[in-house]
Amino acid sequence: MSESLDEWVERQYRYAATAMLKSISRTDLEKPRPGFARSVRAVKGSIVASPVFGDWDPQPDYFFHWFRDSALIVDALRMLFEAGEMQRETFKHFMDFVRFSLGTNFLDGRVLVASSSWRSFIREDFIQYLRDDADLATAHGEATVSETRINADGSLDISKWSRPQHDGAPLRALTVLRWLHNECFDTGETERLTTLLRFDLAATAKNWSKPAFDMWEEEQGLHYHTLRVSAAALEAGAVWLQSLGDDHWARIYREQVQAIYPRLDGFWSQAREFYLSRLLPGGARSAKELDISVILAVIHAQGAGEAHSARDPKIHTTLRKLEALFDAAYPINHHRAAHTAPAMGRYEGDVYFSGGAYYFSTLGAAELCFAAATACQDPAWIERGNAYLETVRAFTPADGEMSEQFDQRTGAQTSAQHLAWSYAAFISCITARRKALSR
Repeated sequence: MSESLDEWVERQYRYAATAMLKSISRTDLEKPRPGFARSVRAVKGSIVASPVFGDWDPQPDYFFHWFRDSALIVDALRMLFEAGEMQRETFKHFMDFVRFSLGTNFLDGRVLVASSSWRSFIREDFIQYLRDDADLATAHGEATVSETRINADGSLDISKWSRPQHDGAPLRALTVLRWLHNECFDTGETERLTTLLRFDLAATAKNWSKPAFDMWEEEQGLHYHTLRVSAAALEAGAVWLQSLGDDHWARIYREQVQAIYPRLDGFWSQAREFYLSRLLPGGARSAKELDISVILAVIHAQGAGEAHSARDPKIHTTLRKLEALFDAAYPINHHRAAHTAPAMGRYEGDVYFSGGAYYFSTLGAAELCFAAATACQDPAWIERGNAYLETVRAFTPADGEMSEQFDQRTGAQTSAQHLAWSYAAFISCITARRKALSR
């Protein structure tokens, strides 16, 4: 007897929850990086993007704690907690994450610059991949959360990478603020959450207007995703600070929000009928302007109101443009079943691994539909979201494993195995679906 969509959703939800936890606090795993004369053992509270070792052979090395990914995963932990799933375990993981994050805020690349003897142990053919002293020296204070990623042992990543990236602080702040709504913390725990929140809100306010790399770590400029989640974090942060009686910083952050929204409005292209994902220096154009990151920005921010939310008709138009793009570009979307939606990627011309469909992209589109069903009180959006879930089901193996991508030509899984973000995206999507169905 064939399994219904609802039955598959519940089975995959349970699998995703268990699989996602395998990336958190993996103190049993130690990743050797002989080229860098290092071996990294994960510590409690760190979250690796994938627990499966790789050395670009071709499996990528994702044994790092990304600030963006980890915030999204911890938000999915909250959703599990609030659904009554594994509450003791999810709460413990959250508090371990908070302690780990507080420790990383004190990282200082200038210490590595001052004690540079470690460079002499780097293998000669790996020296080309090392950060220079000027780059390392920037990593201190509020800049630490803009490092994009750090090692799973809590140390700075010494390899060249795309830095800075300014979406980590607002995403982490949003996650902590949402956890705080549960009112289940003792005095000491609340103090730690408060310290981390103040750090992240300050970093967000300081950095949102500065050029940085996009969420794919490829182009430097101003990015819709970064600005949207920054506005959401500062807006929610101001409400929280007001509740504490801190009128001064609440006012400052509200002023920042009022400055961000007009900037976001400027990403709309009337001629092309979608929100541009990026504005590059000097008005340069990019082939990545139509990008799923705009849709992800809306679901990560979870904002209310009309503009830049799941209610925004311009967001709906942007989604339709993305659907048309990937429907035409990906062979796996050609001749697809009528009850399915297009498998979604990142942007046109993507060449990373298969340049194909991503689980978190396709699930992000589904989640937007479910959020729109709730915000617009229109059940037609539920059917549209279910069509995306049918596509995810078609390209998820029977055992439930989710990698980063599934190939745009064959549908085979590719890139990082057991990507924690893929599982978090599923949990987040189904949480939005349950909310839409309950209405």
